Amino acid sequence: MSTDRVIFSRPYRASGELTNLEAVLASDHSHGDGQFTAAASAKLRSITEAPYALLTTSCTHALEMAGLLLELGPEDEVIVPSFAFTSTATSMALRGATVVFADIDSATGNLDPEAVAAVVTARTKAVVVIHYGGVAADMEGLQKLADTYGFAIIEDNAHGLGGRWRGRALGSIGTVGALSFHDTKNVHCGEGGALLLTDEILMARAEIIREKGTDRARFLRGAVDKYSWQDIGSSYLPSELNAAVLDAQLAEFETIQANRHRVWDAYAAALPEWAARNDVRLMSVPQDREHTAHLYYLRVPTEDRRDDLIKHLGSLGISAPFHYVPLDSSPAGLKLGRTPVPCVRSAEFSGTVVRLPLWPGLSAEQIERVLDGVTSFTV
Repeated sequence: MSTDRVIFSRPYRASGELTNLEAVLASDHSHGDGQFTAAASAKLRSITEAPYALLTTSCTHALEMAGLLLELGPEDEVIVPSFAFTSTATSMALRGATVVFADIDSATGNLDPEAVAAVVTARTKAVVVIHYGGVAADMEGLQKLADTYGFAIIEDNAHGLGGRWRGRALGSIGTVGALSFHDTKNVHCGEGGALLLTDEILMARAEIIREKGTDRARFLRGAVDKYSWQDIGSSYLPSELNAAVLDAQLAEFETIQANRHRVWDAYAAALPEWAARNDVRLMSVPQDREHTAHLYYLRVPTEDRRDDLIKHLGSLGISAPFHYVPLDSSPAGLKLGRTPVPCVRSAEFSGTVVRLPLWPGLSAEQIERVLDGVTSFTV
């Protein structure tokens, strides 16, 4: 058996990356909004079924743009899950809005509509939902609340490109969607993101916000004879070099997904008996959702035994980290947000979750090593 370390994640290499990069470097156009930006955006629209897709420099910046588009300010509150990455909250706090933390459901790690209902107020202007591990949140429950209280839904879909909820593509269900192309994601360009929109009016303003507050995009299309400062904005447009890599990755999206599901399915098939013996909860996907195989996680009964499992796998050369520290207990969360109802399930989830290695190139031998390592541990 190989003794090489089984790392947690490895960025996928698409066959067309170098060809695309050479084309950019040989051209006179390496800044954004060139041919590969257009090509990658078209592929994203096809995958997500969103009428509009704007590439950004990161998912964080896409979320910041969402805050600008919704005109969040100091009088507003934005509900976010406590169990989330920091960008989910800091992008809203950057606008001066108060971040209100809500709890998750234990089954999926996603925002619980009942927890949202318990903390919504007249000041609630938006709710940010993540689709943890590429498994959709309860969008029916959240949409009912949005319709009742009139808040916008922002989908932080960093894990969910290609995922579906009741046949609908994740990222294009809410008011605004955000994607991540960080190199830990299924599809990547090192660092990058995208903003997804279904509203034409929001799209027109988003295009300006992304280009430093100017109508340069309209100028390039020949819609105006010069461009000028039109609105608040920043430099959210990625270079054509990033877009070239992303376009090559998206061209192999089905291959990437098939190989990730190969790994995910192997874990799901092999671990139930061990899990039942050890009171371990395995990642599961509700029947009305199609996941993206972004993560495969276990939940061990206690934090101490979770840490022991991580150490055990580490001693076998297998990297298996835990995930988010709850935001409501973090220094910035205590300073910039509030938690009207304790996020007990978020703390429990954070303290018991272990993520197994998952990337497209993981070999059958490496998968077997991971499975042998996990099942040799007694909780």
